[in-house]
Amino acid sequence: MPPPSEAPPKEILRVRLVHLLHWLRAGWRDLCAHPGIAAFYGTAFWLMALVLGAVFRNKPEYTMSMASGCLLLGPFLAMGLYEVSRRREQDLVPDLGSSLTCWDRHMGSMAMLVLVLIVLELLWGRASLVVFAVFFNTGMPSTASVVQAVFNPENWEFLLAYTVVGGGFAMLVFSMAVVSIPMILDRDTDAISAAITSLEVVFHNTGAMLLWGLLIAVLVALALLAPWGLGLLVVGPLLGHASWHAYRGTVHWLQGGTVP
Repeated sequence: MPPPSEAPPKEILRVRLVHLLHWLRAGWRDLCAHPGIAAFYGTAFWLMALVLGAVFRNKPEYTMSMASGCLLLGPFLAMGLYEVSRRREQDLVPDLGSSLTCWDRHMGSMAMLVLVLIVLELLWGRASLVVFAVFFNTGMPSTASVVQAVFNPENWEFLLAYTVVGGGFAMLVFSMAVVSIPMILDRDTDAISAAITSLEVVFHNTGAMLLWGLLIAVLVALALLAPWGLGLLVVGPLLGHASWHAYRGTVHWLQGGTVP
């Protein structure tokens, strides 16, 4: 028998659709309170998007590898934004230095969670290649063939299969990460407990959390549609801060406060 969990009891809160707007509004307040820190992280997200876009246009076969690198760096950047929101919540003064080093106290849990996410992302990429191999016999897809295949209505069977496979992996990654990283920062818990809690949040609030994921995807897409993708300078930090408030609005700890 495994030893009993030492984690304090928690309650998964019920989420209503109006709460999604509250999270965005609270994230916007955090962004406006510390625009310099937000600009630093927004620039980091923007540069990652530029690099990923350049690789996709020139060497699409390496896109998934670059995406893995972004998935490795992204959670650590997001944790810096969570730290800013956490400090504001505790009436502490946030600063860039503390946000850049907040992950060092949670290195083990973060490393395990990021490793799981990278494995899922690599499996996602492998599954995508299998879908291409089943429907096309053209070898390694080029950028032009990928775009043509995705946006060609005649390839509806391919689009359906690609959407089902990609959507399944995207939902799994989102469900495991939606509150797990803020929880690690807040409670210094292990990666497994954080991921299970994140899955519980999505299970108990499936409709609202699916809409939250869709809202995140739409905002990121709109940011990328801006010239040179400059919208990420604002949308990236906004969603980072809002994700902290999403965690606080879905998980209630019945004992104790946050880790100082």
